[in-house]
Order: sequence, then structure tokens, then C-alpha cells
Amino acid sequence: MFYIYDDIHNKCRNHCKFHTVLSEDLPELILSKVTSLNMRIELLTKRSIRDKLIGYFTMLSTRNLSKTFLLPFSLTDLADFLSIDRSAMMRELKLLKEDGFIEKNGNKITLIYK
Repeated sequence: MFYIYDDIHNKCRNHCKFHTVLSEDLPELILSKVTSLNMRIELLTKRSIRDKLIGYFTMLSTRNLSKTFLLPFSLTDLADFLSIDRSAMMRELKLLKEDGFIEKNGNKITLIYK
């Protein structure tokens, strides 16, 4: 995305509310998008499905300040987000549950290892 800083930062001649809100909120919007993309890059660089899942769950736990959290989307969407096969992800979730790393009840995940 490219924009001319002076066009956004300087208020328009009419002093409209739109430009005031835009100039106040744009840096926060850009920062949140950059943060979310960096998080995704960090997850995608992990090699194994287990590492991707544990990394994602740790990030959600840290964001929510709780060991228990709800997944923000379906398991199919989670597999797509992490760029992994859904059936392999389900198998790994089952192994994480059996190994005592997590408790899973629907979309509710509780981290036990942390």
C-alpha cells in the first residue's frame, strides 16, 4: 500500500471528521496489520505441525492472558491459516491431547504444558 503522507496527515480544507479520524486511526491500523502478518510469518517458518499448533496456541494464550481460550475460527480455517493438511492437523491435535499438552473441548483449548 502506498500513500502520500502529507495528503493523509494534513487536514483537508473543510476540516471534515473523516480526515481527522483517518489521520488518528491509520497508524494503529497499519501497526495491527504488520503485527498480524509477522505473527503468521513466524508460525509458517516452523517446520512441524506440532510446532505450528503449539506456537499458535501460545500466541493466543498470551494475547488473551489466559491458558484457556476459544479458537477464533473453525478447524478447517485453522489448517488453512497454518498451511497444513486438516487431517494431519486433527491427528496432531489428538496426539497433543493424549500427551497432556492441551485439553480440547470443541473450539475451546486449554494449555496444560505452560
